[in-house]
Amino acid sequence: MFFYIGILSVSCDDLVDKDDPNELTGAQSDMGLVGVNVHSSSSDIAGVSDFSATIESLENGISSYTAQATITNTILKNMISNFPGVVIDGNTVSIDNFQIKQTTDGIKCLTGPFAGVLVNYDSSVGDTYNTGTAGKVRKVVSKTGQDDYPYGFYLIKTIQVESTVGNSNLVSGISKITYIANHRFGMVGVKIDFEDGTSTTFPIYTSAEN
Repeated sequence: MFFYIGILSVSCDDLVDKDDPNELTGAQSDMGLVGVNVHSSSSDIAGVSDFSATIESLENGISSYTAQATITNTILKNMISNFPGVVIDGNTVSIDNFQIKQTTDGIKCLTGPFAGVLVNYDSSVGDTYNTGTAGKVRKVVSKTGQDDYPYGFYLIKTIQVESTVGNSNLVSGISKITYIANHRFGMVGVKIDFEDGTSTTFPIYTSAEN
């Protein structure tokens, strides 16, 4: 979960400014309920395989995940090591109590250096969100409005949020992370741009929908 949705606070929707892009309103999403599973492709992608995450608890609108994956990519492994609760045993990486808030309006990460809103489905291109210590801001760079993104057997609409993280010791070797989301399916992909000019996209599948 540590990078797929990062590479996924107490709810106070009635107290915050509804126009604040750094807060989420909306009802609790079914995607944040206990028992929901998140996984990626069964194939090895850029040195990552066997990724799976499960929601173990939900309290005050915050879902706590346990997750595990096999990671041979040194750059990604170093990035993940900055998250609290991560255990690395050779190429086996796991994490407990990774916290995400998911509402019908968007997704917010509450754990580690990438804490902050990952996506607000109502955002427009050019909107920005504050981010954690690993980056500067997240910026909405695309909102297609049409079904053009391949997702399983579907073509879906997406909103893409870019986080530039270059020159950060926490993510050495990575220049940019782009979160790809859909209002129905939640986070559907995370694209990693490496400093050597290469990039890869990790698909994300969740066992529930908004």
